[in-house]
Amino acid sequence: MRAEPFVCYRPRPERAQDFASLPYDVFTREEAREAVARRPRSFLAIDRPETAFAPSHDMHAADVYERAAGLLADRVADGTLVRDGDPCYYLYRLSGGGHEQTGIVAALSVGDYESGVIRRHELTRPVDERDRADHIAATGCQTGPVLLAYRDDPTLSTIVSAAATANPLYDFTDAEGLRETVWRVGRPAAVDALRTMLALVPRAYIADGHHRAAAAARVRGALREAHGDAMGAPGTEPCDYLLAVLFPESQLMTRPYDRVVADTAGLAPAELLSRLAERGFAIGGRTGAPVRPTEALHYGLFLDGAWRELAWQGDVPQGAVGKLDASVLQAQALGPILGIADPGRDARIRFVGGQPDASALEPLAGRDGLAFALRATPVADMMAVADEGGIMPPKSTWFEPKLRSGLFVRPILGGAAPRQP
Repeated sequence: MRAEPFVCYRPRPERAQDFASLPYDVFTREEAREAVARRPRSFLAIDRPETAFAPSHDMHAADVYERAAGLLADRVADGTLVRDGDPCYYLYRLSGGGHEQTGIVAALSVGDYESGVIRRHELTRPVDERDRADHIAATGCQTGPVLLAYRDDPTLSTIVSAAATANPLYDFTDAEGLRETVWRVGRPAAVDALRTMLALVPRAYIADGHHRAAAAARVRGALREAHGDAMGAPGTEPCDYLLAVLFPESQLMTRPYDRVVADTAGLAPAELLSRLAERGFAIGGRTGAPVRPTEALHYGLFLDGAWRELAWQGDVPQGAVGKLDASVLQAQALGPILGIADPGRDARIRFVGGQPDASALEPLAGRDGLAFALRATPVADMMAVADEGGIMPPKSTWFEPKLRSGLFVRPILGGAAPRQP
């Protein structure tokens, strides 16, 4: 795997806490507007530039992306962002709630993404992919890192641990109570050690950021098509790489991704339970306590004001995708019993991610609906799907904590400054 040190713009240490923000895709349009109103100089104003326009304005219009470019150039001009001109790696630690993970920030080869060395497990939506590509093209920068996982390597872990004993570049607690610590790795010997060990990593897996990765590849293709022979060989230009943070598998944390259905498809509770039993689910007794499963193919069902535990006892498909908890639930309950053939498009189903307490599903299901609580999908299951070249069902993985945006802004046009429209 090719993972290189890189040149970037980054916030001055005294401004990093106020500038860093949650990634663009965790907000609805209204939520983003409210967040920017509270913190107008945060990076979210650049990441979601439509917040500067009326709610009726086309959020994908050219002037929206021009606004992002202008704001980014302003933050360079006013000294919020400074250029770190020597190629280097960074270490990025997120800690909170008893959890800690430390990743390597690097520029990874788009060629490795296209060849499958960097593995995917989700489909991308063209409109969202185009949005991020237009954002990169307008600003001339990659502004949001892709979260990647790799299988643990003891030597690489030793190098990371040693580098993290130095004085940090940033060390602050953000607005969500997460402690963020960043170290700069710039000494030639340390850079060479990391580059050498990363080259030995056979495969990396996109945990979060499929659209950012696809957008980087799209922009790279457009630039190479537009400039042809004027560009260097593949792998020599900044646009040939994408901004990413690599974490060892053992440090990543997933949260549950639950399903709430608006109605019971006309079935009375007793009839619905009978249909589930006929399909092959063992059904536990009625209880008022929320059921959050921890075992594979076990589910919590909230129906008719009470919880029950479901356990699948039928045949389990052999493929990595088919045996997922979400896949079995879709194939045996959501589709044949509740009539949800396409969960990615059916308005009757709602996906709720990141809730450790299943009781949060109760008001969402209400009196007429129902909810299924799932266990968190293990990282190993995600990797197994990607290794088989499979695609996970919609909304199968929820990774926490989310990488913050704005700490690393990577130019892709020969190291030039962010562009002023």
